[in-house]
Amino acid sequence: MLTQNRQPIPILVYHQIALAPPKGSPFRSLYVAPKAFARQMAWLKRLGYTGLSMSALQPYLQGERSGKVVGITFDDGYQNNLVHALPALARNGFSSTCYAVSGLLGKTNIWDENIGIPQTPLMDEGEIRQWVAGGQEIGSHTHRHVNLLETDEPGGRDEMALGKTGLEAVIGRPVEHFCYPYGHFKARHVELARELGFATATTTQRSRCHAGLDMLQLPRVPVMRSTVLPVFWLKIATAYEDRRKK
Repeated sequence: MLTQNRQPIPILVYHQIALAPPKGSPFRSLYVAPKAFARQMAWLKRLGYTGLSMSALQPYLQGERSGKVVGITFDDGYQNNLVHALPALARNGFSSTCYAVSGLLGKTNIWDENIGIPQTPLMDEGEIRQWVAGGQEIGSHTHRHVNLLETDEPGGRDEMALGKTGLEAVIGRPVEHFCYPYGHFKARHVELARELGFATATTTQRSRCHAGLDMLQLPRVPVMRSTVLPVFWLKIATAYEDRRKK
């Protein structure tokens, strides 16, 4: 299915909502301070935008509804999303989708260990249920956060299938949205996402969502530690991110 939205729709992507580690730590850009995140959510509300989960965003992407909307997504399922992002989302009446790694619930981001990213707790099963009870959504980020390009076809199928069914067992409801780990995938993974029944899948390609895109290859708008409010507005309301499409 292709997107049919009449206006560009940004899907924001966050990772950790926490203070950044010391200078020199790798990927410090992926940390957004809790106060900065709260300001961004309040600013969206003040500008008349509604932050939505991928399920709530679907009718807009499919052209069935229109309005000032922004998708909000979190990759990996960090515990700090629950602690710091959920209150700001709830305060503004927003929903979001957090892509969790079903086989690592309650553990840490062990896929980052070799490149020196500090180990940070991921939500456990009870916290995943708290996230959903707080009006938010869970999507799948595979079973172990693998690079699908380095996984053979049966292994990739298992990772994507177990990521879905594992989370469904935790929350007791369908998991219909997927995110490709590291943004790495091939056409066969898109088809597999379709076969497994995912309604949307997001990538790391930078751009707002325009009409005519595959719902299983949606681009997103990254929000970084250095994203000040004026740039945040440019990313959402202008072609700033569209020009960075890769």
